[in-house]
Formats: sequence, C-alpha cells, structure tokens
Amino acid sequence: MTYIGRFAPSPTGRLHFGSLLAATASYLQARSQQGQWLLRIEDLDPTREQAGATATIIRTLALYGFEWDQSIVYQSQRQTFYAAALARLTPETYPCYCSRKQLQTSAQSGNFGFIYPGTCRFKPQDLTQPAAIRIKTPNQAICFHDQIQGRYCQNLAQELGDFVIRRADRIFAYQLAVVVDDAEQGITEIVRGSDLLDNTPRQLYLQQLLGYPMPSYAHIPIAINQLGQKLSKQTLAPTLPTAAKQLVATLCKALGLLGQAPLPATDYTSVNACWSWAIQNWNLNKIPKQLTYDQPLPD
Repeated sequence: MTYIGRFAPSPTGRLHFGSLLAATASYLQARSQQGQWLLRIEDLDPTREQAGATATIIRTLALYGFEWDQSIVYQSQRQTFYAAALARLTPETYPCYCSRKQLQTSAQSGNFGFIYPGTCRFKPQDLTQPAAIRIKTPNQAICFHDQIQGRYCQNLAQELGDFVIRRADRIFAYQLAVVVDDAEQGITEIVRGSDLLDNTPRQLYLQQLLGYPMPSYAHIPIAINQLGQKLSKQTLAPTLPTAAKQLVATLCKALGLLGQAPLPATDYTSVNACWSWAIQNWNLNKIPKQLTYDQPLPD
C-alpha cells in the first residue's frame, strides 16, 4: 500500500513554529517511505478565517521547501461529502437545542470541556428552532496505540457525552469533516500535534460507524512558550520567518526539537540540501513525547 500522509492547517492566521513542527514531521514520515504528502486547507468556518491567510500559508510552505502531491483540497468545497456522511449517520444522531449558556448551568465539567448530559437525546424534534446535530456515544472505552504517545483510551459517553457533528448554524464540525476527508483521500497515517490526541477517539468512533479504514497515528509533542502555553495564534506565537537567510536555521531548529540531531545549519547549502539529509536520517522513534519550555525555540 502506498503511504499517504497530510498536513491540514486552518487559515486562521499565519504559520508559526508549532505549525512547522507538525508539517515537518508529517512530511518526513511520508517522504522517508517514498509516500505521498497532501496539503488540505481546513477552512470550514468562515467566521474564524483571516483574510489572505490561505495564500500566506501556501506561500510559506513553498518557501520552506515543502512539495505536496496532488491538488490542494479545501474543506469549504467539500460540503456535499460531509452531508452524505451525515445522512448515513442519521440513525445514531439527534437534534440538540441546548445553548452554551444552558450547558454551563446543567452540564458537568470534564477534562475536555462540558460533558453533555443527553438533555435533547429523547426530546421530540422541533423544526421551528435551529439545532445542532449530535452523535450518540457508546459507554465503552475506545483505545488505540499512538506511535509516539503510546496507548490512549477514552470513554466518550463518560468523559465527553454525545458530541456535535454539525453546528446549529449548519457548519459541519471538524470531527466529521476530518474523518470524511482522511478516508476520501486515502490517508494511511496521521502525524499531527499532541493537542489533538484527545480528538482521536471521536474520530475513530465515526470511522467505525461510517465503515472507513483506520489510519495509524503519531502525535508529536506541541511546542510551548516560556509560560508553558501551547504555541498558537491565541498565545501570540510569532509567525515563521520567511527571509531566505533564516529558512535553513529555522528548519534545523525544528528537526532538533523533533529529536533528529541535524548538522549545523551552516553545513547545508540550501533548504533542499537540508531536506535531503532529513529524509535520509528521519527516525520517528527519536521524537520525544513532550517538550518543555526551557528547550530553545526560534527568536
């Protein structure tokens, strides 16, 4: 079977160093196995999208030497696929009329936010109200082996409750869209940040219901700042440098944090030379489970 990996950024802002870590790990895992690497833009929610971010993301990846196979996929153009999957899931779904304010007063708080108490599971349908669509969850542990983080289990019913797969504003939820896209694109392995580790049982459950094959998973450690916060747009992570003289040095820092011990940046004559070394020497088993704030990040 041909290895097919992917990188799937959301156009909510420019790429930062945490983005580079995920892109680099997924790219090298694919290229080291002579596989394909796909680029998907997860632009499901137009209210969160930053003007010009998609073009900037694509341009930045190209500057860093990433080369994707096949055409770029945009989730905003795939609504019919998500609608078809939702229709297949109908026997296991129901409309939910609960507002966030209602959940704050009625739902128990858990490790992943509110644990939905099943308020609307047995309510009659009301076509006069906008409703989210929730999927019924089983009261059993869903487990998988992650190639970096090890065994991970979650009981969806007890730890999360029935979760939303289409919002009340009719925007499809990330959990459903990503499962459909990964299956439709034939993704064989998903390499991404460990901040998405707890999303995986929901995705495995949807894969099972839809009869999709299960890809393998490898969740790399997320980069954090000196306050112990995940590098993100919300924590004001600096954007990736794009000056030509900084590309190789930044890429080498990413390789170093991924446990790959690259040569000094000055030893590489170009970004392509750095990639050539990285592909030949890539070892997923060297990636640490987590990073600490005292590990140096790019300025």
